[in-house]
Amino acid sequence: MSDYLVKSLACDGHLRAYAIDATETIREAQKRQDTWSAASAALGRSMIGTLLLATSSLKGDEKMTVKINGNGPVGGIVIDGNSKGTVKGYVQNPHVHLPLNDKGKIDVKGAVGTEGFLAVTKDYGLKEPFTGQVPLVSGEIAEDFTYYLAKSEQIPSSVGLSVFVNSDNTIGTAGGFMIQVMPGCPDEILDKLSQKMKLTEPYRVMNEKSLYQRRDRKKEAFVPQAVTEVTEQADSEEMNEYVLKPLYTQKEIREFRKQNEQDGNFIVTKDTVKSMEDLEKLFLVWQDATEVAEGTEEIEVGEELENENGLRFSKLVIKKSQ
Repeated sequence: MSDYLVKSLACDGHLRAYAIDATETIREAQKRQDTWSAASAALGRSMIGTLLLATSSLKGDEKMTVKINGNGPVGGIVIDGNSKGTVKGYVQNPHVHLPLNDKGKIDVKGAVGTEGFLAVTKDYGLKEPFTGQVPLVSGEIAEDFTYYLAKSEQIPSSVGLSVFVNSDNTIGTAGGFMIQVMPGCPDEILDKLSQKMKLTEPYRVMNEKSLYQRRDRKKEAFVPQAVTEVTEQADSEEMNEYVLKPLYTQKEIREFRKQNEQDGNFIVTKDTVKSMEDLEKLFLVWQDATEVAEGTEEIEVGEELENENGLRFSKLVIKKSQ
């Protein structure tokens, strides 16, 4: 593949920048899942965003899983990435094509939706993985990654993602960038960055929701306040906004898979998914399979299915390698 990732430091190390060309990777994902334009753009942006996040925050054998679940027609998106730049992704409904938005571009926001969440689970090789979750702020993917970095990881960042889809649904080009502000960055550099990027949507999110608002410290000096009472309930509620609890146990996932096996092969049909809980379990089965499938299992993604309740998902077959 001709894809490449460039890392750099700027402004005496106060800014960290990443740029990536992932055209061949996204082309391969589009071919394997037969995604249409809106689904291709949503899946491609999610994969590129995961690549940028994984290569900038992981090391060694560490890996991460990004889940984007909005209320748009593409449904859920699950991406796995690692520190070495390897990535794989799955979109629930690959056959989504929408009219262009008012800017004449693919309506990713309409495909993903504006209500839902973005969750990032990092596996550091410890006993339990770390998961951070934030609500979707736009559905355009780049802004949602920017918001995640600001809220969950406390890193002021700007993320830009782009996937150009040809008229025949093939991928023309795909890439992205990420700029992160390092601690102690002078105000002069932030001002210059603001002048360069103030008209872009990623910077608007970064500026308004990530970078702290500089104040006149003489007028608004910090005054320590005595803490009269701290409750565990308050701490718990605050943490629940950002930490995603496991939805199901491994035993429940194994039972779901066993219920839908035929001759030892996991086969998804219209009857596999009867509820939203089944749909979530299907995502987790696919995720588990992709992590151990190399050399032991074959994964096939087929046509789009829809059950009697209107839930749409892709036909999936997981079988043992011969």
